[in-house]
Amino acid sequence: MKRSTALLALSGAAFIYTTTAVRAPAIAMEGIQVGLTVGSMNRVSPVLAAERKQENFEPALVHADQQAEAVAKLKKLHERKGRPPNIIYLVVDDLGYGDVGAYGGGELLGAPTPNVDRLAREGLKLTSTYAQPTCSPTRAALMTGRLPVRSGLIRPSLLNDTSDVSSEILSARLLSQAGYRTALSGKWHLGEKESSRPWQVGYDEFEGFLGVVNAYQEEHPTDTDVSHDPELLAQLHSMPGSRDLWKATAKDGGKSLGKINWENSRDLDQKFAAFSEDFIRRAVRDGKPFFLNHNFSKVHYFNQPSKAFEARSATKDVYRDSVIEVDDIVGRLVRLLQELKIADNTLVVFTSDNGPEEDSYPESGFTPFRGSKGTTLEGGVRVPGIVWWPGMIKAGRVSDGMFDLMDLFNTSLAVAGVDPMQAVPKDRYVDGIDQTSFLLSDQGQSNREAVYFYNMDMLAGVRWRYYKMSTSEIQAGTGNVRDLGGLDNTQVIIPPNGFMYNLYIDPKERKSVMIEQAWVPSYATGPLLGVHGMTLRKYPPKVMIRVR
Repeated sequence: MKRSTALLALSGAAFIYTTTAVRAPAIAMEGIQVGLTVGSMNRVSPVLAAERKQENFEPALVHADQQAEAVAKLKKLHERKGRPPNIIYLVVDDLGYGDVGAYGGGELLGAPTPNVDRLAREGLKLTSTYAQPTCSPTRAALMTGRLPVRSGLIRPSLLNDTSDVSSEILSARLLSQAGYRTALSGKWHLGEKESSRPWQVGYDEFEGFLGVVNAYQEEHPTDTDVSHDPELLAQLHSMPGSRDLWKATAKDGGKSLGKINWENSRDLDQKFAAFSEDFIRRAVRDGKPFFLNHNFSKVHYFNQPSKAFEARSATKDVYRDSVIEVDDIVGRLVRLLQELKIADNTLVVFTSDNGPEEDSYPESGFTPFRGSKGTTLEGGVRVPGIVWWPGMIKAGRVSDGMFDLMDLFNTSLAVAGVDPMQAVPKDRYVDGIDQTSFLLSDQGQSNREAVYFYNMDMLAGVRWRYYKMSTSEIQAGTGNVRDLGGLDNTQVIIPPNGFMYNLYIDPKERKSVMIEQAWVPSYATGPLLGVHGMTLRKYPPKVMIRVR
């Protein structure tokens, strides 16, 4: 088997041999064959405890008492309010784990974030929330509940990108069918293809752009080879690709509000905030439960804070000024919920689509972990995750339980009264997990037993408890700048035996303990990867997967 091109359509047993130096014991090898059947994963290995309730859904840990508590809370809320709860995602672009005060940044970095910090103080702060290494894959996973290799969205979409999610089932579509008014505000970044735009795949309303903000900023002053060359700039603008700010509805289709450029890009987030506020007000006026997926253009380079936020940070740099602007918009939207007296009936999630990018370093985000955007090191995939719901989520909770942003798919549907296992066709595999009990129980524990890591089409490893096994790593260090990451500054490392880290004692992933802790790949991470391989064999992904 060639290391770089092997297709992950292997039996679970063969898959374990290709990914670990330590052979799994016989009990686990035999158990792999029943890994997809309904029932407990302890038949695969005695240290695994998740249960599979349906063949095409990821197995989950079961906390029956906590689930009963969550169901009772939701029932009582519905009886009091007479309608399902509202749902809001606040997704920042490229925000670092350590940028906001609640995660150690804020004032420390010269950019206070009192509004985000308030959500953490009054809600649940998750310290092990995971995204994908880059933006489009995370957004696809968040909306579909599926790993990017299953949906085919494995890399960031570019101008004129023809990525297609029309065959995918987005949470927005299911929520709209359940009576919700749904909207996406801001960044889409799942391609420009006709029939695969937000208002065509489930969102009732959309105001935003289809790509990523830097794709529209060719005139920025530091890019002198373009901004000082009118002929080249005109040629670039004549090339295919949507540079439009769109306004659209599922009923009437989309129309352009004009082209985005360097100068007007500074005000995009203010426009999106105004749209989101208006959408919320209209939904409340009409007595409709709503789902709002609010996606910031910031703090993806090239940052330009709107005029009111220029020089607001202690460092006066564009990145931290933009962090302050993002925080202010979070505050505006939360205050609106309180003004309309719907905060206690609205689930709010604040997060980032990946770790900080370092291509524009030093005007970029901060993470205490090793790595950055574009890597499956913790710095690339561990992101802030705050969940706020007054009266439903106990204030001041902090948990290191694992939460993958894919879990928002299952959890949002469950909160809305839609059973994901009934709503999703059985011809596809769902990697997300219903985390309702984790969020709503006062002592809630995560229902996720493992998180799987991918870099585009390459399986990169798995986390179980606090052990993270890496079958490949994309690391910083091309020799240009010491330890500097970014999509332009990384290299692939394929260790002969794999790496494994104890994230509690080694959160920077500096020293592998694969050999010292050989029982972990033998009894836990190896069997988990084997079962994962079986899901890919049973439900073939849309892209060919590379393994070691």
